[in-house]
Amino acid sequence: MTKKEHIVVGLDIGTTKICAVVGEILSDRSVNVIGIGSHRSTGLRKGMVVNMDSTVESIKRAVEEAELMAAVQINSVYTGIAGSHIGSESAQGVVALKKREVTKSDVRRAVDTARGCAVPPPDRQILHVLPREFIVDDQEGIRDPLGIAGSRLEVDVHIVTGAVTSAQNLARCVSRAGLDVVDIVLQPLASSAAVLSPEERELGVVMVDIGGGTTDVAIWVEGCIRHSAVIPMGGHHLTSDLAIGLRTAPEDAEKIKLQYGVASSQLLNDDENIEVPSVGGRPPRVMPRNIVAQILSPRVEEMFDMVRREIRRAGYDGMLVAGGVLTGGTSLLPGMPEVAEQVLNLSVRLGRPLGVGGLKDIVQNPMYSTAVGLIVHSVSQENEFEVVGAGGSKSKKPSRWVGGMVFKMKGWVMNFF
Repeated sequence: MTKKEHIVVGLDIGTTKICAVVGEILSDRSVNVIGIGSHRSTGLRKGMVVNMDSTVESIKRAVEEAELMAAVQINSVYTGIAGSHIGSESAQGVVALKKREVTKSDVRRAVDTARGCAVPPPDRQILHVLPREFIVDDQEGIRDPLGIAGSRLEVDVHIVTGAVTSAQNLARCVSRAGLDVVDIVLQPLASSAAVLSPEERELGVVMVDIGGGTTDVAIWVEGCIRHSAVIPMGGHHLTSDLAIGLRTAPEDAEKIKLQYGVASSQLLNDDENIEVPSVGGRPPRVMPRNIVAQILSPRVEEMFDMVRREIRRAGYDGMLVAGGVLTGGTSLLPGMPEVAEQVLNLSVRLGRPLGVGGLKDIVQNPMYSTAVGLIVHSVSQENEFEVVGAGGSKSKKPSRWVGGMVFKMKGWVMNFF
């Protein structure tokens, strides 16, 4: 296999699957997907590593499959992080302008000041410091303050934190699979980069990524992320409910969910029957398919009710003009957008990765949103103001277009070992 320039790999380490997507960055900074690999994941629970050996093996298998398809050698990856340990808060920073107009140095100082206001406990680490709005003197609502005249610069930032041990375990799994971690990105941020349009981010939208173990939420208003959260509930809970309700093995419950599952019984014909395998050598049973919907529907409604609570807690109830976007593998369950519309009282669509070329017919599936989004996010970050990494290190002289991110990540990955 040959090495290629400008290759970026997104590695989605999920509860039910591990997916690697290889993207080639073209001269116009567009992305062509040239390789995809996936493998079943059994070493995570609710987004956190519980079996390192199993996770490492699944990463290796997914990456090997992607390497074969793309005909490249994969050495480094961007990976996502989620889980109930993820938290977020707002902070503000203020600095005096030295040259009576805003420079890049002023922006960095303001962001550093805001970051310094958030001091997480020793067991937590800052993952992202995301500027939402700049204020120059009394002029509010500025997104790009460079060159604006004034005497004082203020910044409002969204700070995302996570458990140190969870990030360490992810990095160790990737390292043991023979790969370098370029950066660890919040999964809702990555998924948003893949499935949301600029118009949706501007008008106000909630992105809901329903995976196997977690449901990731990101609220965007006026082009900036305003709130993020991770709900510890996902497709695995639906499978568990079916296994208990139908008295069948989890593997058979998963197959029934994929083949016969719906989010609402209103979508079914009452006289349709299915065959349900039993356990312990007992004969299979014939049951109405409507029972599957009756088991799944309450859990689906509970998921979206928790999303609705996050919207209200963040203070954006009634302000999301563009509605909601569902993505992630579990969002493919028939009827999910309809149930989401009823519970959230918003217009909801199914989100698929946008704006990529190459193998786009394959990756235009909600289950690839995070992996594709990791690539898209990495490209967009080159000139962004998020200059402070999780370890507080800064890039000064990037040798190539991803050099800054590589240098930034070294600062906090080195603390893991």
